[in-house]
Amino acid sequence: MRCPFCGDPASRVIDSRASEASIRRRRECEACSRRFTTQERVEVRLPMVVKKDGRREPFDREKVHLGFRIACRKRSVAAERIDQAVDGVERAALETGEREIDSIEVGRLVLAALEDMDKVAWLRFASVYQELESPEALLELVRGMTTKEPR
Repeated sequence: MRCPFCGDPASRVIDSRASEASIRRRRECEACSRRFTTQERVEVRLPMVVKKDGRREPFDREKVHLGFRIACRKRSVAAERIDQAVDGVERAALETGEREIDSIEVGRLVLAALEDMDKVAWLRFASVYQELESPEALLELVRGMTTKEPR
């Protein structure tokens, strides 16, 4: 780590503190004796998302978060609960260990989280995700929801 003041590459760590996603280190330059702070974060390689048309794009946590927020709009779902669900989808995508994940699978992960969170939000997301074309298709989705056995 180069000193931001004199550019010397030699520094020693005086203090380290771990936070949720990073490690904060207080350093002292061995050349000029000035102190500075660095942050270290773990680099996570999320899989690429393969879209229905074959395009590939990086996994975008914000897109997943937006999908949850839209589905849960005007519902009594806490923002913290949405954040936890997004974390769960991201973790599941990471835990596949694969370099790519289908957008369909990402949608299934979101649906699974919404089903436990809020049935109306689940229905909103499912109606878009499954590309329902008619009121009859929506009615069939609702019927399927209401006839499921409780878990």
